[in-house]
Amino acid sequence: MKSILFYAITPLFFLSACMAPETSTMEEEVTQTSMSSEAPAHLIAVVHPTEGNSASGVVHFNAVEGGVQVSGEITGISPGLHGFHIHQYGDCSAANGTSAGGHYNPAVVDHAGPKAEESHMGDLGNIEAKAEGVASFDVVYPAVDMAMIIGRGLIVHAGEDDLESQPTGAAGARLGCGVIGVAAMPGE
Repeated sequence: MKSILFYAITPLFFLSACMAPETSTMEEEVTQTSMSSEAPAHLIAVVHPTEGNSASGVVHFNAVEGGVQVSGEITGISPGLHGFHIHQYGDCSAANGTSAGGHYNPAVVDHAGPKAEESHMGDLGNIEAKAEGVASFDVVYPAVDMAMIIGRGLIVHAGEDDLESQPTGAAGARLGCGVIGVAAMPGE
């Protein structure tokens, strides 16, 4: 009888132990929540040329009222418009930049321009290089989320993004690739 009672009660004891709530202080829970939801105020990507190309530069991402300010300069590209996108992976290891994957598209929507009602978060549109092959830009993108782009790739394309062809805007080859990372604050 004792052994039957033991086998009947033991599973109930283990079940109740497994279902007991974890003990932690409110302070620990608040700290963990606030740490995971904060994004740095300044990110940076250093763009390096893909094989056979000369595109390079530095791009800054700053949290501002109304979105994310993306500013910088890309050199070594032909005059004209060039597709400029945040890509899924922060991996520039492939010689042609394809290891960065496709456009960053967490909402799973169609490709479009950054001013469209709905587009990939990575759809930054085009940058324009002047006659000397230098593109300087400073644009605020309301749909970009600083916390979600850390560690993603940044790609400069050979051609213009037409802002409608699916899924990439027909912008052509990848001339340069960088990884978006946390920037040091001045004085650090």
